[in-house]
Amino acid sequence: MAHYLTETTKINIAATTTAGAAGTSDITSSAVNMAGFDGCLFLVPIGAVVSGAVTSIKIQQSSDDAATDDYSDVEGTAVTITDTDDDKLKYIDVFRPGKRYLKLIVDRGTQNATVGGVIAIQYNSRSRPVTQGTNVAGEQWSTPAEGTA
Repeated sequence: MAHYLTETTKINIAATTTAGAAGTSDITSSAVNMAGFDGCLFLVPIGAVVSGAVTSIKIQQSSDDAATDDYSDVEGTAVTITDTDDDKLKYIDVFRPGKRYLKLIVDRGTQNATVGGVIAIQYNSRSRPVTQGTNVAGEQWSTPAEGTA
């Protein structure tokens, strides 16, 4: 039996490219429910960043998706995005978070910064196969032959 990465990980589009269009307003990803997973890798592709832009990403968590426990910063998770980080990929990988729900915040200010969305890859699933997130689709191939795609 093949062991595909997509059988043990869940890929979510946590914020769209449209939401990350050039701007100075903050971007808050959708909530990622960590029930059944040990970790989550947040990927943030960076586009053009205007000189002087003050930009960073960080993780926030809540035990109940802010029903009674508001989201709060996870200590030490801030990653700076400099104004020379055009066309780079930034990430934050959280293993065994203290609370069930996670969000990634893109803090943008002073000048435009373009963000190519936020992808959340949850890993170390306690059950297989994993159902992928909304608007995520693809294929799995084991020992494919050469030929026309």
